[in-house]
Amino acid sequence: MMSNTNINKNFFLLSFLPAIAYWYLEENHPVHIAVIGGLILAVIEIILEKIFTRHVHTLSKLNFGLILVLGSLSVFAHEGVWFKLQPFFTGIALFSFLIYKLKTGEGLLEEMSELMGTKKLPNFILRSMEWHMAFFLLAYGFFMGGLAIYSDTGTWTFFKTIGFYLVFFVFMIGEMVLIRKKLSKLVREHELLKHHFQNRS
Repeated sequence: MMSNTNINKNFFLLSFLPAIAYWYLEENHPVHIAVIGGLILAVIEIILEKIFTRHVHTLSKLNFGLILVLGSLSVFAHEGVWFKLQPFFTGIALFSFLIYKLKTGEGLLEEMSELMGTKKLPNFILRSMEWHMAFFLLAYGFFMGGLAIYSDTGTWTFFKTIGFYLVFFVFMIGEMVLIRKKLSKLVREHELLKHHFQNRS
């Protein structure tokens, strides 16, 4: 039996298939064939997720819905750009969701940390990370929208798949640097206060 780690790794790779299929088919067939191929693989992806995990994540549902709607528009309009605009709308949707969570109560990262029992960072650090992540996803969504309209499908496919994770990795390195600076500042301020009260006593 496959472990949860192996299942997640397989779905991580499987999520690349609709974009890669679209890129390959567009190179060799009319646009509507490429879009239909991408749609079929998106359907297969969500069916397999349901079968193997017995659950379909909210993000998977969102992406599937967008691919279905935008792919259908591409087929009827004979214009592949609609299919390629899915990351643009996903970025806006995720940005809106994260900002909503931050404005109305606990942020998503806070909730996840508490649910998993892995809370190691202060809430203000988690909220800061989430603000940055929300704007990162929005910016990346607009970047992908620009690629869909003005760039070739090969470049779009790279940044839709492995390119996103490379850019996100760089983003997270930057976040770790910021967190270290904030925590170091807190430690220094704590030591200064401690030293101040010790001198007064």
